[in-house]
Amino acid sequence: MASSATVHRPADVEALRSIVASLDPSATVALRGTGCSYGDASLNGGGVVLDLTRLNRVRAFDPKTGIVHVEAGVTVRDLWRLSVPHGWWPPVVSGTAAPTIGGILGANIHGKNAFHAGTISNHVLRFGALLADGSRIEVDRERDPELFGAFLGSFGLLGIITDAVIRLKPVPGGRMRVSVLAPRSLGAMIADFEREKDGADYLVGWIDGFAGGSELGRGVIHKAVYAGPDDDPEATASLALERQDLPSTLFGVVPKSIMWAFLRPFLNDVGMSMINRAKDIAARREAAVGKTYLQSHAAFAFLLDYVPGWKRAYGAAGLIQYQSFVPAAAAERVHSRMIAEAKARGLTPYLLVYKRHLPERGLMTHAVDGFSMAMDFRVTESRRGPLWDLCREYDGWVAEAGGRIYFAKDATSTPENVRRMFGSEVDALAALKKRLDPHGRWRTDLARRLALG
Repeated sequence: MASSATVHRPADVEALRSIVASLDPSATVALRGTGCSYGDASLNGGGVVLDLTRLNRVRAFDPKTGIVHVEAGVTVRDLWRLSVPHGWWPPVVSGTAAPTIGGILGANIHGKNAFHAGTISNHVLRFGALLADGSRIEVDRERDPELFGAFLGSFGLLGIITDAVIRLKPVPGGRMRVSVLAPRSLGAMIADFEREKDGADYLVGWIDGFAGGSELGRGVIHKAVYAGPDDDPEATASLALERQDLPSTLFGVVPKSIMWAFLRPFLNDVGMSMINRAKDIAARREAAVGKTYLQSHAAFAFLLDYVPGWKRAYGAAGLIQYQSFVPAAAAERVHSRMIAEAKARGLTPYLLVYKRHLPERGLMTHAVDGFSMAMDFRVTESRRGPLWDLCREYDGWVAEAGGRIYFAKDATSTPENVRRMFGSEVDALAALKKRLDPHGRWRTDLARRLALG
């Protein structure tokens, strides 16, 4: 998705405040970090976009307590490189280290440890925000729980998060012990998640969208447990940055910066079917022998960073991702139906990722006590219309089951479907926005499309 806007890149909070004050009162303003959301959450066609990547200072870090105070433009990569040598890791991270702190708070991201860590909001102590009238507020999770829960996950529609204080996660070493499970159906995968979650630090599932019949939803689960000195003789040494950084080449020869070009010939049904099948065979062999291996935190967490520019492999029209969150009791039924329907329509997703989640109280939150499935679909001109129709049908199934979607990944939903999923929370967001932003200054293409606030 794309749109044209006037972009400002303030160097600090005072410059940000000055820019906001100088704008025409009728101008709409959207916020942008590194642009990692999949849809239109950081776009504002015909308006103003504030690029906050230069607000990238670490204001304070206590290596003894793991509490860090950072500005909104600090990236996840900046944060983990600061903290990991001292034995701390960000409590919740996305599949890439590129997003900014402001971005992950605005989206209230989840990670591969969502089944016990929840979303990033559970680990934020307080944050500062700039409101539409130019005033600055500090929102504390204990003193202002309602405002706190509304701001995190509001995608910049209530104000500008300028900085945040976050409690990091202590880790006993720089690596994790990773093991593989190979469930042969979606029901088996869900059962494996429930059985393994109490003994895991991270769990993430991959599903072969091309499999059908009794093996519909088959896939792989990667389980990771923090490795301390008793399990890893190099636990302390592996905290060093050079032991965490992903290699810049494949096999020590091929620059990863060009790897996306090698992927492009496989970005079709035949190629991706072969890749999915090969991955399934390899996983079954590893699971059969109980293979485990040690992997650095960065290598396990940031799979999307292994191939820089990977989205380019999809071609000019790119991809969309549909991510649904469905209560546990309905997850197998709804998600199996989604996979089967996509196959039946010739729209098989090339990548499906499965996770377990906890519920939370935040306004407009995507989190439910259940499972999420992220489905990557290649977009072409001939597939665009059928894809959008399919995803809007998915919305109905998700809403009927009491589930939700994730706005950071949405490109297809409608105001009607959002209201079916979020109900009165849509009105609550609008009322709060009216109070904090009475003239509707904060606005995005996402908000226009979905009639939010």
